[in-house]
Amino acid sequence: MLEEAGIVLTPHERETIEIADFGLGRLDEIGLQIVVYVNTDRVCAKELVLFPHQLCPEHRHPPFAGQPGKEETFRVRRGTVHLHVAGTGDILLGPGEQYTIPPNTLHRFEAGDEGAIVSEFSTTSRDGLDVFTDPRIVR
Repeated sequence: MLEEAGIVLTPHERETIEIADFGLGRLDEIGLQIVVYVNTDRVCAKELVLFPHQLCPEHRHPPFAGQPGKEETFRVRRGTVHLHVAGTGDILLGPGEQYTIPPNTLHRFEAGDEGAIVSEFSTTSRDGLDVFTDPRIVR
């Protein structure tokens, strides 16, 4: 899917793609595949790859060490993404469209019929601190 979208990965990036099923064992339905380009103490850049109708469950990025939590911008590269942001509602994003999610804001997203590739640009990512509304989820 990445190659079809013109996104070239190094061998190291291909070998280190994170497969996140959130401990639910239903990857085709709930989860995502993550390529991390950079994650420093100030910035993060990733590609999020979703299968058709694959859902990243509702979560938020809480404050940490005096910081307000992760602020992230999603920019769709391929496919469509149905993004739900608390207090805003449902947002449909297509290729070239983007949306910025404020820190500590509940959100979830799901790919459309053809799957999706989303570039994420954010402040530092601390995935292990994410708070999910489904208590069964393990990150």
